[in-house]
Amino acid sequence: MNIISFLPLFVSLVFTIATASSDSGLYPSYYDRVCPEALPTIKRVVEDALAQERRMGASLLRLHFHDCFVNGCDASILLDQTTTIDSEKNAAPNANSARGFEVIDKIKSEVDKVCGVPVVSCADILTVAARDSVVALGGPTWNVKLGRRDSTTASRTAADANIPSPFMDLPALIKNFQDQGLDEEDLVVLSGAHTLGFAQCRTFRDRIYSDTNIDPAFASHLRTICPQVGSDSSLAPLDPTPASFDVKYFTNLVSKKGLLRSDQALFNSGETGELVSEYNGNQNEFFEDFAESMIKMGDIKPLTGNRGQIRNNCRLVN
Repeated sequence: MNIISFLPLFVSLVFTIATASSDSGLYPSYYDRVCPEALPTIKRVVEDALAQERRMGASLLRLHFHDCFVNGCDASILLDQTTTIDSEKNAAPNANSARGFEVIDKIKSEVDKVCGVPVVSCADILTVAARDSVVALGGPTWNVKLGRRDSTTASRTAADANIPSPFMDLPALIKNFQDQGLDEEDLVVLSGAHTLGFAQCRTFRDRIYSDTNIDPAFASHLRTICPQVGSDSSLAPLDPTPASFDVKYFTNLVSKKGLLRSDQALFNSGETGELVSEYNGNQNEFFEDFAESMIKMGDIKPLTGNRGQIRNNCRLVN
């Protein structure tokens, strides 16, 4: 083959390689050769954990959110407090609230065992575990882009500043998501993750005693769970089916039964209110958009190449 006839083949090969990856440097087949059993192992451990406690699916999904919103999807949320690490676990949105760390430890142990060496990052484990949790609870699936590396630092200050608060109004929420490169559609569809799980009394007390855009009977019921003083950690479901990924969350918002102030704020005039109504009536559309927004969120400032490391223990820097 002379160089002229070889050229189209070479150009085609370069194009194929380029388009198989993404602007973020991540691509779904990242572990296919180095450890083809990595993703099936993550899925197995996640499903085992949910078989023991279905609520764990919401917890694993939440870990991924809270990780990505603090300096990118780099597993910084998993680092324990040390003399040099100001752990994000101690930030207000995570303290006595974030959970699932033991499941991540188990996944890491099992994945490293089947791979032989630590080649799968804790950041990728968080991302895949979030997807597998959604699927296990009846939600959509998507191709997770992979190849993230793990941070060597954490920031409790950034976690306090950047993780959305349940007390935020709509303008604050829109700005919070815009700061992460996410738009209003992403805000509404990713908030739909609150179709899973529970919230603590301290996060919705002000809403049920002070807000007017709330169904009176709904507020009255919640007051039996959450008194004005005490019971801060008492739990209420974020929607009527907290272990099923569905559109009941949006149904709640339309009925003024959003548990958190930040949730009910979405059912307002303008684009966010229209999207809430759309998703309430079209589960397929919600599932499709949720998958797209999860991929987009997973692209927030990943560490790739020589940046960061592959941790041997997800709780500690190597």
